[in-house]
Amino acid sequence: MAAPKKGRRAAAGGQGKPGRALVLILIALVALTGGMFWSGHTTPRLGIDLAGGTTITLKAVPEPGKEESVNETNMKTAVGIIERRVNGLGVSEAEVQTQGGENIIVNIPKGTNSAQAREQVGTTAQLYFRPVLTVAAGGPTTPQPTPSPSAAASDKAGDKATDDKDKATPPSTSPSSSATTQGRAVTEGLKAPTPTPSGSASGKPSAAPTPAPSADPASAALEKKFTELNCLDSKQRSNVGKGVRPEDPTVACGKNGAGTWEKYVLGPAEVEGKDVDDAKGVLDQQRGMWIVQMDFTNAGSKKFSAITSKLSQQQQPQNQFAIVLDGEVVSAPSVSQTLSASAEISGSFTQQSAQDLGNILSYGALPLTFEEQSVTTVSPALGEEQLKAGLIAGAIGLALVVIYLLAYYRGLSVVALLSLLVSAALTYTLMTLMGPAIGFALNLPAVCGAIVAIGITADSFIVYFERIRDEIREGRTLRPAVERAWPRARRTILVSDFVSFLAAAVLFIVTVGKVQGFAFTLGLTTLLDVVVVFFFTKPIMTILARKKFFASGHPWSGLDPKRLGAKPPLRRSRGVSAPTDHPKEA
Repeated sequence: MAAPKKGRRAAAGGQGKPGRALVLILIALVALTGGMFWSGHTTPRLGIDLAGGTTITLKAVPEPGKEESVNETNMKTAVGIIERRVNGLGVSEAEVQTQGGENIIVNIPKGTNSAQAREQVGTTAQLYFRPVLTVAAGGPTTPQPTPSPSAAASDKAGDKATDDKDKATPPSTSPSSSATTQGRAVTEGLKAPTPTPSGSASGKPSAAPTPAPSADPASAALEKKFTELNCLDSKQRSNVGKGVRPEDPTVACGKNGAGTWEKYVLGPAEVEGKDVDDAKGVLDQQRGMWIVQMDFTNAGSKKFSAITSKLSQQQQPQNQFAIVLDGEVVSAPSVSQTLSASAEISGSFTQQSAQDLGNILSYGALPLTFEEQSVTTVSPALGEEQLKAGLIAGAIGLALVVIYLLAYYRGLSVVALLSLLVSAALTYTLMTLMGPAIGFALNLPAVCGAIVAIGITADSFIVYFERIRDEIREGRTLRPAVERAWPRARRTILVSDFVSFLAAAVLFIVTVGKVQGFAFTLGLTTLLDVVVVFFFTKPIMTILARKKFFASGHPWSGLDPKRLGAKPPLRRSRGVSAPTDHPKEA
């Protein structure tokens, strides 16, 4: 007899502690709500497709013979650099992430200049300082005997460079130092250059100087490439210099101060972008023009000093060095003396272009070249319409669930609705807090995940309610039926939620982009379903089982024994007559 008494005491103890669980979940709700208001964020952060913004897809393009360069390490490095560049524009909520093995997705919220952002994220920013060997008009050239180098470089006569220590000394009468300061390489691109040879503006072959013929096959190939190069053709400009190693000579295109294209033969790179320690766009008050100031690292200073020392002893154009950014000559100043730890790039810069170039150079070059695959811009109005449509879909789904619960479970539907409200409150506060905490953004797939979660949560209630009904059908009263149904329902709910969470986790791992929003929301709501069922639904059912409306099996309670077809257990009818009343609990 002792065992049955112990079982009755255990059952009574299990029924006597529902308030503790309810207090715990109430404390959690209050804490999350308080944290939400304390953080100053009372609504979830919206993604690009709901709030509006721009999505840029970039594809990594390996250099010829270096297909292995597109790897996980370089992609992660590129993501970090692009993210710093975009944040350098003042955008604090941009999202940069990889997609697959060769794509990068950049999501930029509304309020940002999309054209400016596209230029920032897509620019590789491979910076090299190369000595100039030959310069000519931009059109294709007809082979001619090589004239003096100074004649070929007349367009660059206004480009100058000096060392910073002359900043405090009186200007020299020498043209090469009269308007420069020590330690800075200055390209005075605003000065009118010498007119280019006739015919170059139309793209026709001109009689510009070309390098002297060489017996070296590599040099001959470079001379041929220079002769045939037409910098007036945008397609040729975009392809020139691709796949060229820093240690090899190359040809390149660039605009002079008058805005016309010139072409160059350049020597091996003497200084690289990684040697630049810092760069920024500033306004030169003396000349009234925007420039980009660069500070070199210790190693970069030594390299820069060595190359300028050599160039200062040459005649034009061999005393010029080209500042090459992504294969294009952005400046080609001449050097009259050895320079030290800093340099500046000047020319036809606006405030924005100078600051953009400084931003790019400061955060370093991308380890890979990227092509822009697609650009999608969502207006705030379209995002608002999509959000409205998603909320309407969620409301319709919730209404259908409520109608089903009211029609089939009657009074029990109150428990289900209260549980759904608690689950919704927990989901909303957590999503709101995760926005500033981990950068979670509610996008349209995430809204779909929340709608699917309504069905998952309702399914858990239905499993528990049906287990209780099964116990009542076997002839038990409501209070023991609630307790006996719980262990079986609990196992089923945990297994079901585990499968849903596992599917969400796998989907989150193997996918990228917006689909991850669906998987994350589905996984989050699945975990919350377990919390709500254990800490709210079960305790509420234990309390309601003590109420007369439910305990007596009222027709509108959803637990009417007659409506459920309750009858004595069949197994007790063997050998003895079945009792007319409900059997007592062991």
